[in-house]
Amino acid sequence: MQCTLMYTCFTAVRMSMTINQPFDTSLTDSNSDNYKDLSGKIKKSIDTSYSKQLNGYIPGSTEVSGFRPGSVIADYAISATSNNLDFTAANTALSESLKAQGIILAADAFAQSEQTDFTTGNLYPLQKLDLNCIQTDFAKGPIKWIVNNKDPALDNTRYTLSNNNSILTVKNTSESDSGRYSCIIQTDTVPYIKWQNIIINQRPTIFVGDEYHVSPCKDSTVQLRCSVDAGYNVEWVLNGAVQTSVPASGSDIILNHPTKSGDCKEETFTCRLKDLPQLLAYSYSWSRVTVKTSTENYECSNEELGLGKTNDEKKGICGSGFKGTITYRCEPPVWTKVQDNCIVDVIFKLKNTAETLLVDDIPEFMANLSSATSQNNVNITQSPATVQAIVDILFKIANLSQDTVINKPVMESFLKTVNIIVSGNVSDTWKQLSKGNTTENTSIRLLDAIEKISDRLKDEFSINETSIQLNRTTIKNSFSITSTLPNSTTEVVIPQVPNVTTVTIIIFTTLDNVLPTRDTNNDSRKSDALINGDVVVVKVNQTINNISFAFDITNQSLGNPQCVFWNFSLDGWDSTGCEVKPSVNETGKITCECDHTTSFSILMSPFSIDNKALAYITYIGVAISMASLVICLIIETIVWKSVRRNDTSYMRHVTIVNIAVSLLIANICFIIGAAITDQEQPPSVGRCSPAVFFMHFFYLALFFWMLISALFLFYRTVMVLSQMSRVRMMAIAFIISYGAPLLIAVITVASTAGPQKYISQRACWLNWDESKALLAFVIPALTIVAINLVVLIVVLYKMLRRGVGATTQPDEKHALVVIFRCVAILTPIFGLTWGFGIGTMVSRDLGVHVVFTILNSLQGFFILVFGTLLDNKVRESLPGKLSLQKLSSSNTKSTSAGPSSTSGLGTLFQRIRQRNVYNVSAANLSSPVTSSNDSYAIMNT
Repeated sequence: MQCTLMYTCFTAVRMSMTINQPFDTSLTDSNSDNYKDLSGKIKKSIDTSYSKQLNGYIPGSTEVSGFRPGSVIADYAISATSNNLDFTAANTALSESLKAQGIILAADAFAQSEQTDFTTGNLYPLQKLDLNCIQTDFAKGPIKWIVNNKDPALDNTRYTLSNNNSILTVKNTSESDSGRYSCIIQTDTVPYIKWQNIIINQRPTIFVGDEYHVSPCKDSTVQLRCSVDAGYNVEWVLNGAVQTSVPASGSDIILNHPTKSGDCKEETFTCRLKDLPQLLAYSYSWSRVTVKTSTENYECSNEELGLGKTNDEKKGICGSGFKGTITYRCEPPVWTKVQDNCIVDVIFKLKNTAETLLVDDIPEFMANLSSATSQNNVNITQSPATVQAIVDILFKIANLSQDTVINKPVMESFLKTVNIIVSGNVSDTWKQLSKGNTTENTSIRLLDAIEKISDRLKDEFSINETSIQLNRTTIKNSFSITSTLPNSTTEVVIPQVPNVTTVTIIIFTTLDNVLPTRDTNNDSRKSDALINGDVVVVKVNQTINNISFAFDITNQSLGNPQCVFWNFSLDGWDSTGCEVKPSVNETGKITCECDHTTSFSILMSPFSIDNKALAYITYIGVAISMASLVICLIIETIVWKSVRRNDTSYMRHVTIVNIAVSLLIANICFIIGAAITDQEQPPSVGRCSPAVFFMHFFYLALFFWMLISALFLFYRTVMVLSQMSRVRMMAIAFIISYGAPLLIAVITVASTAGPQKYISQRACWLNWDESKALLAFVIPALTIVAINLVVLIVVLYKMLRRGVGATTQPDEKHALVVIFRCVAILTPIFGLTWGFGIGTMVSRDLGVHVVFTILNSLQGFFILVFGTLLDNKVRESLPGKLSLQKLSSSNTKSTSAGPSSTSGLGTLFQRIRQRNVYNVSAANLSSPVTSSNDSYAIMNT
C-alpha cells in the first residue's frame, strides 16, 4: 500500500483476464504491433469500465504488464483504495466493451492474479517438490491447484494434495513437470490466483566413454576423460577420495592416473557432479569406469581407449565442441571409428532446453536455433547425429506450436534452420540417417514437423531461402504460383475455391534428396524409384476439390512417372487420387492433378481409401437408407395398434422402431459431420465434437438394439416355456440399449484428454492415430456381431433339430436349403455384415472396402424390406391393398389350405416364427472424408 502527502492511501491490485483466442507468439514482444494494439484496447476499456462501475478504482492507473498462453491471458494491474473490491458490475461492463471490439473473453475470465515464489533455487529430476499456497486476508476460500491447465487432483500417481489442498506435492519430478503452477483461492467476487513458472532442470548427461578400460601393467599413466553438459561441473573420485584432474575443453576434465609395473589390479573410478551433494542419491549424477591393468597381449592400443582385441568395440568421448560418444572397433593395429554420435555442443544444449520449453519462449528459442545452425553450418552438415538432434528440436517446436499461432519471424527462423539441414551438400548425411529406419525415419519427422507448424501460421507473408519458398495468401476464386527458386519452375494451380480462404504453399527443391522413396505397398526402401523433382507442401483452410501441379523433371531418362503425396498413416508415398497428365507444350515437365475429395469406410478402418466409387456408393446408399427408414417409421406408426397384441410381436416391433430411429439419427449426424469435413480440413474441433459424440452414441445404440433383438430371439427359441413380463422386457431393453452406449460415449470423451484427441484429423469421426478412440466403437460393435452370430447358429441348430419335413415345401426339405434361406434373411437383420469391418481394419484392398460400404450403407433399406414389408401382419394391417400384398394374395389363399403350399420370403418368415424365430434388422453406412493438406511430389519407378 502507498500513501500520498494528502494521506490518500491506495494499493496495487494485480489482475488477469482470459481471452478466448489462440496465443500469438508476437504477444511476447512488447514492441510488436499486435502487442501494442491489444494492450491498448484492453487498457482503454478497463479504465473506462472501472472508472464508472468499480468503487475505489483510481482512474488512469491501469497498466497491462504482459500476455501469456492459456488461450491468451492478459496480466494487468490497477490502483485502488482497497484490496476488497466488488468487480461484478465492472467486469460485466468491461466484457461487453471488449466484445464490441471483437475481443471475446472466456467464461470466468477474470481473476486477481499475482506471480509468486512457491519454491526457490534450482530443481532437478527425481526430487520431491512441495508447494505451499498461503491464503491472504481477502482470500480465504477453498483452494484448487492447476498445473499446465490440468487438475492435479485427477492424477494421484504424480501428485498429492494435503492440508485442505493448500500443499501440492509433486512426486519424483521430471523435466515434463516444468510449467505453470497456479493456486486458485475462491473469494466472494473473483478468484485470487497465485502462479509461478517452475523449471525442472534437464537431467545431466555424464560421458566417461567405455565403462571398462584395459591398460598395460607398467610404469605409465591411464588417461580418463569425463564430459558433462554445460552448466554442470564434475570431479573424479577413487575410493571416496577426490582425485586431481586437469580441465579440458568446456566443462570436461581429464584424470591422468599413474600405474606401476607389477601392480596389476582393477580399480573403479567415479565421475560425479561437483558441488551438488543433494543429487548423489540419483544415478544420473555419476558415471563409473573400471580400469584394469594387464600383462596380456592386445592387438589395438590407444591412450584414451586403452587396449583391445580384434573386433572389440569401445566407446570414446567426442572431441572439443561436441557432446556424445564415438564407437570404435579394434581392427589391428588401430581402433577404427564405426559410429559417430557426436552432436555439436550448442545444438546439444538447445536440445536439452527444448525439453522444458514453454510456448511463450518459442520466438527467442527459434531465433537462437537459427543463429546456431548458421554459425555452425559446416560441422552440422557433416554430423548425422546433429542433424537428427535438430530434427528432434523442430518436431518438438511443431508440437508445441499447436497451442499457439506462429508469425513470420518464428517461421522464418524455422525455415532458415530447415534450409541448412536439407541443403544439397547434406545428402550423404541423410543417407546415413535413413539406413535401417522406416517407421521413425528422421526425414519423415522433419516433413511432419513442417506440415504441423504450417497449420498454425497467421497473416499473409512470403519467405524465400536458397532452396525453400513459402507463400501464404488469401484467395477468393482461383490461384496459381510459380517457383522463383534457382533451377525450378514448379507451378501450383488451384482452379477454384468455394469461399474466401487462406492457402499456404511451401516449395522445396532439395527435399527430394532427403525423403525416402518407399510407397504404401512397399515397406522397404525401393532402389528402383526416385523422387524426380521438387516437393510441395500445400495447406488450405477448407476443402479444395482439385489442385494441379506442374513439376520440372530433373532426370528425363527415367520412365513411368507417378504423382504422389506422402501418406503419414501408411508411412509411404501414395498416388491415390492423383493423376499424371504430361505437358503438351513443354518438354521436361509433368502435370499432376490431385483430387482428395473422396469417401471411404472409415467407421471401422483406421486409414483412408481415396476412391470416387466409394464416395458415390456412400452417398447413394445413405440416401436410400434414410428414405427407407422414414418410410419404415411411417408404416410402423400406421400399424402400431395391430402389431402390439402379443408380447412377441410387440417386442419385435419395438426393436425395429428403435433400430430405425437410432440409425436415422446417426445418419443425420453423419451428414452433418460430412458437411463440416467438406468445408474445412482438418475438421473444426468445436463443430465436429458434438456430431461425433451423437454419431458414436446412436451407432452404438443401433448395435445394442440389435443385441437385444438377438437375445430376445435366443430367449424365445431356447427357453420356450419361460415367460417374462412385457414391462420387465422393456425396462431391460431400454436400459441396456441406451444406457450402455451413453456410458461408453462419455467414458471415451473423458479418457481422450480433450477434443483434439477425441476426433480424427481426417474426418468427423473417432480418432485413431493419437488416442485409439475408434476402438470404443469397434470393440463393442464387433463383440455384438460375434454374439449375434452365435445366436444365429443356435437358432439354426434348434430348427434343424426339430425337423423341417412337416412344415416346409417339398423343395425345401433339404436342411441346406433351410439353412441358406434363414442365413440370407437374418444376416443383414442381425448386423452380421459388419463382420466385413474386420477386413477394413487390416486391409487397404479396395474390394473389401467396397463390399463393406455397399452392405452397410444400405442397412436402412434392409430394415424396411426384411423388418417391415415382408411381415404378413404389417401388410394385412395397412389400409388399402398394397401392390406387395396383391402379389402375395395367392400365397395367402394357399396358406389356408396348409403350410406345405406356401412359398416366398414372407412365408419363410412365417415358418421361422412357427419355430419361435422372428426377424431383426440392422444398419450402418460408411463415412466420407476429404483432405486438401498434403505434401506432393513426382516419382519415377
